[in-house]
Amino acid sequence: MADSPTVALLGGGMLGQALLEGALASGEWPAGAFRVTTGREESARRVRERFGVACGTDDANAVEGAGLVLLCVKPRTLPSVCRAIAPALAAGVPVVSCAAGVPLADLRSWLPESAAVIRAMPNLPCRVRSGMTVLCPAEGVPEEATARAETFFQSLGRVRRLGEEHLDTVTGLSASGPAFLYLVLESLTDGGVMAGLPRGAAMELAAQTTLGAARMVLETGEHPAALKDAVTTPAGCTISALLKLEDGRLRSVLARAVEEAARAAAGLRPQTRSGGPASPAAAAPPEEAP
Repeated sequence: MADSPTVALLGGGMLGQALLEGALASGEWPAGAFRVTTGREESARRVRERFGVACGTDDANAVEGAGLVLLCVKPRTLPSVCRAIAPALAAGVPVVSCAAGVPLADLRSWLPESAAVIRAMPNLPCRVRSGMTVLCPAEGVPEEATARAETFFQSLGRVRRLGEEHLDTVTGLSASGPAFLYLVLESLTDGGVMAGLPRGAAMELAAQTTLGAARMVLETGEHPAALKDAVTTPAGCTISALLKLEDGRLRSVLARAVEEAARAAAGLRPQTRSGGPASPAAAAPPEEAP
């Protein structure tokens, strides 16, 4: 877009690169719109060579004059990054944290009162512009600021807004969820190979079948159970296989996986020994959601 603001993307790891790749592929965000930072110059060089964007290691310099700031760093490093960039932030600039488990109250304590603080939980399929992102602005954030963040993530897939009380569950479902589905896809592929298909063909069939099934849910609005019943004919092969899946408790195992990931996400907030927000040196390296 011709009037796209400068985007400071802090954190050039897996998620940061997924957002960057998807945004560039959309054609709506030119490479010149981005200032990216990483923790080491060697990593910055790789990002520059791969994406053709400006990339360095100075977070404060990257956010100066930016119209949108994306924080894609790990939860344990977020306090120091926020404090480092605070003096350089323009008033009213949307600052979007993609760090799982870190609440808005903590973010607001580390950033200037004038910053428009927003939590976001995107997922890895943003890389191919099929992502799911949930946004949650802090109280009092102007609609214009939230809309600016929403515009960016809409170029990467679907976006919706939810209250902060839902974000740990969002992390467990849509942020961790691709890993669960990749395991299912791998299993379906192995089943096809076991039954005689070449692996490449089995993988294509499994992936396209999953994609098509998901699109039917989104585009028809029908409940997955109703669509499942449409495939399940009396005394057919599908009902026979579904009963095998029920014997293996697939339904409850997947549901419990989301519950467990949500529980773990709630524990990603940097902690001190007394239970409060920590400095990066005081925080043990947590497991991080995608």
